[in-house]
This record gives sequence, structure tokens and C-alpha cells, in this order.
Amino acid sequence: MEATAPAPEVICFETHPDRYKHLKIEVDGPVARILIDIQENEGLRPGYALKLNSYDLSVDIELADAVQRLRFEHPEVGAVIVTSGQEGVFSSGANIFMLGASTHAHKVNFCKFTNETRVSIEDATANSGQVYIAALNGVASGGGYELPQACEEIYLVDDRRSAVSLPEIPYLGVLPGTGGLTRLVDKRHVRRDIADVFVTLAEGVKGKRAVQWGLVDNVFPTSKFKESVEARALEVANGGKPDRKGVQLEALKPTEGEDRLDYQHVSMEISEDGRTATLQITVPDDVPQMPVTASDLGSAWFPLRAFRELDDALLRLRLNYPLVGLILFKTRGNAASMVAFDEQLDQHADDWFVNEVRLFIKRTLKRVDYMAKSMFAIVDEGSCFVGTLYELVLAADRSFMLEEDGVTFQMTNMNQGAYPMGNGLSRMQTRFVWDQEMANELAANRDQIDADEANDLGLITVAADDIDWDDEVRLAIEERVSLSPDSLTGMEASIRFGGPETLETKIFGRLTAWQNWIFQRPNAVGPKGALSLYGRPESPEFDFNRT
Repeated sequence: MEATAPAPEVICFETHPDRYKHLKIEVDGPVARILIDIQENEGLRPGYALKLNSYDLSVDIELADAVQRLRFEHPEVGAVIVTSGQEGVFSSGANIFMLGASTHAHKVNFCKFTNETRVSIEDATANSGQVYIAALNGVASGGGYELPQACEEIYLVDDRRSAVSLPEIPYLGVLPGTGGLTRLVDKRHVRRDIADVFVTLAEGVKGKRAVQWGLVDNVFPTSKFKESVEARALEVANGGKPDRKGVQLEALKPTEGEDRLDYQHVSMEISEDGRTATLQITVPDDVPQMPVTASDLGSAWFPLRAFRELDDALLRLRLNYPLVGLILFKTRGNAASMVAFDEQLDQHADDWFVNEVRLFIKRTLKRVDYMAKSMFAIVDEGSCFVGTLYELVLAADRSFMLEEDGVTFQMTNMNQGAYPMGNGLSRMQTRFVWDQEMANELAANRDQIDADEANDLGLITVAADDIDWDDEVRLAIEERVSLSPDSLTGMEASIRFGGPETLETKIFGRLTAWQNWIFQRPNAVGPKGALSLYGRPESPEFDFNRT
């Protein structure tokens, strides 16, 4: 019997500070604060209480929104303090009872989204001039310490009880889920033997030892903690950027149907069997002139609006449509307009607003790279895979191009490294990782390229004429969705990222793969597993076979 999609669990990823339940943003000149005050009974689902500032996906949706809004709506800010609104506890991490009650898919996608939010914090520090500082005014455990690790500096209150810890291995039989192990050694340069002790020490480390081990940057006594962190934030902010005018991020408000979603520039359609989703981006005819102040373009500017819509659609696909195994990328619209938009993105890169849009497009394309779904790009009649949109062809696992007059694609300066992948290379450089000179030469081509030339240059997977086109694409889709999604996910994650390994590829490749496996093992989630028995008087029973 053909599998059919269940009624999707609808999780919305759009929010606004007016609707936050768990976080509060305060902006005071060059310094902003994100206060974490998680409401126990306001979780994503019933059945668990978010005690001790523990979090679930609903909290991280707010955090992702807060980080994004500070970048676009408050560009004057130079430092962001992340601290707790509750006495004695910064955060106890991901809620264990939520994890225990969640499906395997939800656990893994929760960790992936949380990881992406952590990386966006690091990106804001590195590229937007908003330096994140973690002020741990209480215990920081598990994910509650992994969030500070994403910040540039970490300060811990020295009150003789507040500690930092990563207790997932001794308590739960799983790994820290949002990069904690990798950031310990790769980012904070903690010695591997010290890291080994720390991550198996359930009670954690506090005070001066936490500083000595490199787990935090400094500790301050309770009486001086707040003023010391504030002074450091003012120093880091260095006056901020008071000349920058922020841009309000307007709500996307897509029209939702039973099997489709329509935004202003993006549409998503789910196939009848629920196994395939078509994402189409349409480029408008009109290109607004670049004003003297680029931020006057607002959040309706096509490059920002379209990629915010694409980002939202990707997140909905991940969590709300688990049976969708294949995404088909299509484009429509005016190629000359897309060239003009890319010229604006290229020529005004020094403007803070245009730079933020470029950074957001980069992050959205990384979200594409990390999708645990197959992806095909369909270059057919009416397509507009130009410049920035051609990145979707490069990101796809396969690309199909119709051999017909007028069906072409074109590259722009935005294909020459503006949107690096997690490995630090452009998608063109990753495609031809063994020949960087050829990759750079191809990315510099500004001609309109047809199917025959694209095929000869290795820029597409399949070229087919109109006689074979329908069958070629149909058979490829049918074959793909018939294969085991488990093996496909492993295959795609293994071959999408050629070239060097970075902190980011370790987190999304190595961690995601291992956590995916560990979350299904009896030692963690079996009847006598550590995660299953957490909070009960029973002790877990482990299968001690190492292999």
C-alpha cells in the first residue's frame, strides 16, 4: 500500500517580540540584552513543564527571531548580553521530558534548528559587529551552557554554587546536542584531556577552576556581577553604530491551503502522495532604484523578502512534512531583473543593510545545504536561475536542464564567494573541489549558458530535449522517492560537503550523524535507557558492547 502523509503537525516559525512568551529584548543605546525567563507551562506541547529555564523548540524560535531582529531592526547595537531573568539559574538546557516524549524526527530537527541559531549568533558577532556576551547569573547546564559557547565571551557569577556543565553523557546516554563538544576544543581551545574530564563530570565546574580550564572567560562575585558584565559590554560595543537606521521585518503572512503555501515571491506545493515538495521562486519585473540610504528599501526588497519566505518554507518542510523526501527547486520571472538585483547586492556590499541581506541569504542557503531531504533543481522553460538563484542549482543533489531555445542560466558576481558554505568554500568551489582554478574560472563566466554548454562544463547533471524531458524528470523523481530515506540522508550529508572540515561542518555533519544514531540506541531511549529513565528512581541498564 502506498504511504500517505499524516495530517501535518503545524509548527509556525514566525513570531514577533510582542508575542514572545519566554524572552525579552531590551535595547539601551549600543548595548542590547536578551533576557531568558522561560514560562514553565508555555511549552510547544502539553505534557511537560519548562522548569529551571529549560527550553523546547518554542523558546528557540523566539531566540532565532530575536537574533535576527537585532541585526536588522537595531543595527546601532554593538554588544548583546544574553542573561537569565530567573535567580540562581541561567538555563538547565533542553527539557529532558520534552526530549523523552518527542519523536525521533522531532528530536533531531530540534537539535538542527538550535544548532543553526547558535551559528547565527556567531555570524552576528563575526560579520554584523554585534558581539554576544553570555552573563551566567546562575547554573548553566547542557544546552544552557552550549548557548553561551556560541557567544564570544562568557562570564559566570562566583556564588559558590553556580557551575557550567555538559552532563548529557553521564545523565542521559546521549551527546550535547548543539555543538558543545566541538566548541570546547575547536573554539574555546580546551585541552582534550580536560574536555574529557569536564563532559563526564555531571556536577560541572564552577568558580576559578572554570576560568582555569577555559570554560568561561572570567568570574565575578554576586555583588559586582551585573555591573562588571555591563561595563565589559559597553567597552566591547565601543559606542555602537548610532548612524544606522533599522529596518522593521514585516510579517510574511503566507496563504495556506491543504497542500500548498503561497507567499509573495515563493510558493510551495506538496504532491498528492506527500512525498515531493515543489518550491518555486518568482522574480518580479520591477527593480527599485537604490536609494541614498539603502535601508529605505525596507524588508519588502526582493532579495530579503524572497529569502525570508524561502527560509520559512524550508523550516515548515522540516518539521511539518516528515514524509516529504524530495524538494524540487524551480524559478520563474525576469532574468534581467535578477541580474539587476544582484548588481545592487554586489555594488552596495559596504552598506550595512545590503550586507545584512547578503548574510541572511548566505544563512538561508546553508539551511538548504543542511536539509535532510533530497533536492533536485529543474531548469526548464521560463526559469530564472540567475546569479544568487543559481546557487540553488549548485546546492541541489542533481540538476535537470531542458534543451530548448531560450532556456539558459547566468552567473553574476554573487556566485564568486558571496555565499560560502559551512566548509568555507563557495558552492562552485565545492562542486569542483579538486580544481579550484577551474571553479573560479567558471564562476567568472557572465554569458547566458544553454543546456549543451552547461552539460559540457559540468554545471548541470542532466540535459534532455523536449522529447525525453518529461520521462527523464519523472523517472528520476520516482526512483529517488522509492529509496530508503535513511541511506539517502547519510549519502547526501557525506557528499554535499567536499573540501576542508570546519567547526561548522563538524557540528552539522559529525554531530548530526552521531546524534541521529545515538537517539535511537537502547542505551539512551530503550525501556531501561538513560534518557527514558531520567527523573525516576531506577538506574539505567547499558549494553556494554562497544561496537
